[in-house]
Amino acid sequence: MTIQQEDNKQRGSFFIEENGKRVAELAYTWRSNSVISLDHTEVDESLEGKGVGSALVEYAASFARETGIKFIVYCPFAKIYFARHKNLSDVLAPTQD
Repeated sequence: MTIQQEDNKQRGSFFIEENGKRVAELAYTWRSNSVISLDHTEVDESLEGKGVGSALVEYAASFARETGIKFIVYCPFAKIYFARHKNLSDVLAPTQD
């Protein structure tokens, strides 16, 4: 599976498509030039339990490191993932809700 990204400089997502259908997505919103909020993760039920949501968050973290942006995390899945993977804390904005 290949993770792709779409971004219109206001909103965007990291996503996976299969046969022309979006089967997994981590949606985000730009809050400033250097801060993105991770808003929602959705994974098709056929892929649940296969680490796809985790792969999207890891991909997003790599993107943040490459570009120097930081995340504010609103998505419940991503919040739990970041809490369990302290090695990703460097991509979190200093102020979390």
